[in-house]
Amino acid sequence: MPNGLLQGLKGWIVGLPYSLLGILAIFMALAPFQPEPHLVQKFQWLIQGLSFKPIDVFDVLWHMLPVLLMALKWYLSPKAISD
Repeated sequence: MPNGLLQGLKGWIVGLPYSLLGILAIFMALAPFQPEPHLVQKFQWLIQGLSFKPIDVFDVLWHMLPVLLMALKWYLSPKAISD
């Protein structure tokens, strides 16, 4: 990837407000609300030793995307230098 594209993507991620990412993270982690959230369902499958299909891996990544973006924003954000 060209360096300019990576810098633009970094700027976009750092520019996302934490409040928006937090709301999206909670919503996506709990969706769908009925009968049970997908993350809970997939975690139970993992504990029970059930196999995952590629669509299930995508589903987990999709529901975790706001949390991953929040972690990436925290990592990429300029750190305050304390004396």
